[in-house]
Amino acid sequence: MSANVNYLIKGGKVLAPDGTRSCDVLTNGGTIEAIGENLNTGGAEIIDASGLWVIPGLVDIHCHLREPGFEYKEDIASGSAAAAKGGFTTICCMANTDPVNDNAVVTEFIKRKGISAGFAHVLPIAALTKGLAGEELTEVGNLAEAGAVALSDDGKSVKSAQRMRLALSYAKRFGLKVISHPEDLDLVNGGVMNEGYWSTALGLPGTTRAAEETIIARDCMLAATENTTIHIAHVSTAGGADIIREAKKRGVKVTCETAPHYIYATDELVKEYDSNTRVNPPLRAEADRAALIEALRDGTIDCIATDHAPHHIDDKNVEYSIAASGISGFDTAFAMCWTALVKPGHLTPEDLFRKMTSSPSEVLGLDAGRLETGRAADIAIIDPNAEWTVDPSKFASRGKNTPFAGHALTGLVRCTICGGKIVYGG
Repeated sequence: MSANVNYLIKGGKVLAPDGTRSCDVLTNGGTIEAIGENLNTGGAEIIDASGLWVIPGLVDIHCHLREPGFEYKEDIASGSAAAAKGGFTTICCMANTDPVNDNAVVTEFIKRKGISAGFAHVLPIAALTKGLAGEELTEVGNLAEAGAVALSDDGKSVKSAQRMRLALSYAKRFGLKVISHPEDLDLVNGGVMNEGYWSTALGLPGTTRAAEETIIARDCMLAATENTTIHIAHVSTAGGADIIREAKKRGVKVTCETAPHYIYATDELVKEYDSNTRVNPPLRAEADRAALIEALRDGTIDCIATDHAPHHIDDKNVEYSIAASGISGFDTAFAMCWTALVKPGHLTPEDLFRKMTSSPSEVLGLDAGRLETGRAADIAIIDPNAEWTVDPSKFASRGKNTPFAGHALTGLVRCTICGGKIVYGG
């Protein structure tokens, strides 16, 4: 990590709130001092951004950093270093650690470790129920005071509709958003991949889309009943997107995300039985992928989140049916989105950047994701034309679990600045 010096980022295509323009960006300490043409260096170190995009640091509101308890998979330092390599300067980590982040002590521990690592702003998402058991609600006031930015039992769905309703009402009093993990385990019924052609062809038990869609519908109705907000995690089906689209039309205060792997890949990828393709919810069919892209285009899906889920090789080097679910995503997230969304013309570069910066920030009410004077100098410098091949051995994350090894991607993060410091590249 570099010393905290001033930088003049020259000649890049800058994504600022007032529009895109070719100009310079000057940082001073930890803030952005000026954005404009032909800025005076004033002794600042020059970064040549000719031909590159200069954008706000990416914001991820759904990742798993594994610490405390599962440091053999990832720790906060390695995870946030991977985030920095991927262009992320603000990351929100889920509560399924050991011990679970269901109390102020663990929340404060995660914040301290993030500050100590220094690669990104690490913001804890605390558990909605104690021990992620879906029964007793956590002490939301204490968690909010300790620094939790949202509440979620991600990894598990709150089975009781009444418990979820009470949670929404309780969280509303403290200004925290509830993030729903939409999965009816009774309907999952042991499924390990998407129910459809490929599950039949491969002889693997499938998971019906209804397992996701029934909980999305339920939680939208509960949010409407309580007149409060809810955020739906990792939407993966066409039906789920349709339910959210209609709920928004009715005025329900619902936001949602999808993840890069759902807009880049389909369940056909499972055909080699590579356990790295096992993810929850599972990779879906091409019709679902196309529907998610359209939902990003029309604003139904508010943002893109990585669902970065690193695992040790031993968790994946087993039979498909018992392999851990999850993809290590920080290192590849941006390039997968650029390749699947911008390169084919589905989204403009500006649209994609907003889905990964200001939009996720707005979902959780964070002070991040905008490039303007007076704000924190959290910046990513992007090469839109760089072509590269995914090599997990070069991941900054401890988790090398990706099904995309050998895939050719376009779009590369050249430099990440967090709080005025170069934390990657330079």
